[in-house]
Amino acid sequence: MNNDDTAEIRTAIIEKIRKNRISTTEIADCLGKTGAVPNIRPLNEGHHKVGRAELVYAYNESNWGLHKLIEDVPEDCILIVENHECGDRAIFGEIVAKYLTLYRGVNGLVVNGLLRDASILNNEDYPIWAKGTTPIGCFNKPHEEPLDEEIIAKWGERYEGAVVVCDDGGVVIIPKKDLTNEFLDKLEFIELQEDIWHYCVDTKKWSTYRTICKKDYLDTELLPNELSEKFEEFVKWLDLEES
Repeated sequence: MNNDDTAEIRTAIIEKIRKNRISTTEIADCLGKTGAVPNIRPLNEGHHKVGRAELVYAYNESNWGLHKLIEDVPEDCILIVENHECGDRAIFGEIVAKYLTLYRGVNGLVVNGLLRDASILNNEDYPIWAKGTTPIGCFNKPHEEPLDEEIIAKWGERYEGAVVVCDDGGVVIIPKKDLTNEFLDKLEFIELQEDIWHYCVDTKKWSTYRTICKKDYLDTELLPNELSEKFEEFVKWLDLEES
């Protein structure tokens, strides 16, 4: 697959997730129950964001280099902020969040670390996901040495070309290798599966055991015609749907 094909499929996947507000739970199911960034939670609830990943970082308890890196971040990306050896210090606070969100047009911020100025970040309702908050920030001083290229390369392997989905459940990364037409089919199926499960439990009053474990809906005559016809189109994806 060439770069143009990958870009086209990436755009289609992003639009599918955005328009249908497909949750991180459903995305993780499509990835075989993987993809979550550990210990990352929404700072402000109610946001659903999806976009291409863009990586920046801070290291050695300084955010000097981070300020330089964020000058050129593209609009509409989900900015991934990694850190190395910053300990329990906040990577940045409200002025950086404002600059990135309002002036650079970043779609969402995912910080693998801590933030400060919590009250302002909350009041402004910025779309931020992070490990937590602290009043103690990084130092703003030049680095004596560049960050090890192997560390940057390791982050790049995970985030380069990837799609990021963020909501109240956390953050999930769709790797570049999974940005395929097959994954688009999985997104279609996972939504249909949710519709069927809710129909079986809410309308037919089945137990979750009968619905999710025994899969009695495989007898499509038990479903209304609309669900039955759609289901038969995507029956090949049944291996996805464990709960």
